[in-house]
Amino acid sequence: MVTFASIPTTKDSSAEVTATDRLVYADQLSKLPAKLAQVATSQGFKAKPGDTLVLPSSTTGKVEVLVGLGAKSEVSLETLRKASHSYAKAVAKHQVISTKLAMAGTRLDKAASVRAVAEAIQLATYVYDARKGLAYEPSEGIERVELVTKVADAEDELAKAAKVADSVSLARDLGNEPGGNLTPEAFASVAEDIAASSGLDVEVWDKDRIQAEKLGGVLAVNQGSSYEPRLVKLSYKPENADAHVVLVGKGITFDSGGLSLKTPKGMQTMKIDMAGGAAVLATMSNLAKLGCPIAVTGIIPLTDNMTGGYAQRPGDVFTARNGKTVEVLNTDAEGRLILADGLSLASELKPDAILDIATLTGSASVALGTAYAAVMSTDAQLTARLFKSCEKTGEKMWELPLPQEYRPQLDSFVADVKNIGSGAYGGTSIAGLFLKEFVDAESWLHIDLGLSAFAESAKGIQPKGATGFAVRSLTQLLCDW
Repeated sequence: MVTFASIPTTKDSSAEVTATDRLVYADQLSKLPAKLAQVATSQGFKAKPGDTLVLPSSTTGKVEVLVGLGAKSEVSLETLRKASHSYAKAVAKHQVISTKLAMAGTRLDKAASVRAVAEAIQLATYVYDARKGLAYEPSEGIERVELVTKVADAEDELAKAAKVADSVSLARDLGNEPGGNLTPEAFASVAEDIAASSGLDVEVWDKDRIQAEKLGGVLAVNQGSSYEPRLVKLSYKPENADAHVVLVGKGITFDSGGLSLKTPKGMQTMKIDMAGGAAVLATMSNLAKLGCPIAVTGIIPLTDNMTGGYAQRPGDVFTARNGKTVEVLNTDAEGRLILADGLSLASELKPDAILDIATLTGSASVALGTAYAAVMSTDAQLTARLFKSCEKTGEKMWELPLPQEYRPQLDSFVADVKNIGSGAYGGTSIAGLFLKEFVDAESWLHIDLGLSAFAESAKGIQPKGATGFAVRSLTQLLCDW
């Protein structure tokens, strides 16, 4: 656990500090002392955002790290995140470090700079080792960060940053947990614990309750599983709230594809198919702590998608919560089936807005790559709110259309709607149109995480494995409402 302390610019860092940074702008490399410039040049250091160069240790064991920031006039919050993350990685073996990075963005909001630096450093220290064996020896790492800053209320900003980083780590932990361990019941148990420590009300529906509530999509996907489904409902109700938002998160704890079986390679990372549910739980864990001004409800339907003897077959039909019948032609398009019930429940609450988040389609990443999530919405103002939050957090999302001319592809010969389109293209928009069938609200927004939820290798501020993508943006959105 990393702790932060703010240090005024007039005060020296503590004697325990063994790693410090020297900030370097790409357009000011020539201002470095001659010997230092020579070393930097020989090592290929160009001061691009996130570039680092660890200088040789002195006899005291202390190190100084050159940290690149790019052109001074172009420094942004994302620059500070990249630089802070790289700095933390470069000094990962030091227990107490000091940084001036929050002062680098001279034209940026200072409080936001403090939060960006602190979040990035804490997230850089994230390690998932819960399933390591007896031979594993965790390495010592950063325990304390002294942040040199002029911000008067820096301690408050550091506390906020720590809370947000902790929630991202929670989402990552859940996403990295093996599907055989994080069953629907286990996920629900975690949600109950988080609710108890986060000022949230929580309900957990078991299979009997799910049947009584006529959640046909959840039950259909669950037919082939040895584990019973669950539905988690979280509620945050501050006094004098003047708005109510419902978050719906896809909670497929493992996706084999069902009888429409995935390939062995395609199945390897399918423990991450509950990333939407994890993002909802992680986001809601912070609302009371951060003083979010609006009421928020979280709905997380939970099941795995397996191939047992009772598994739903292509061609089967079920009735969703809102009474619509669905023909299932591809059992690997299962996330939208449980979201159909979740969105129906959300609509019944008559909120001001509904947002759902899911690892719904690979097509989203075919269109946008793995760094972006896709967004589809019926409310331009809600989309603008989300994108404004993304500007603050640095998370990348891009809007895709909901073309009504594609809607006939979902027409079914035997039911009200089928779960896949009849064409080979536009899979992400088709999935969005399917979800729209179960939304009875003017303001709705769908986030398709695609492959942004899980990284095959570390890149930038994202680690290998579960990324916790969208937690920071959703938190920002709700707290800024």
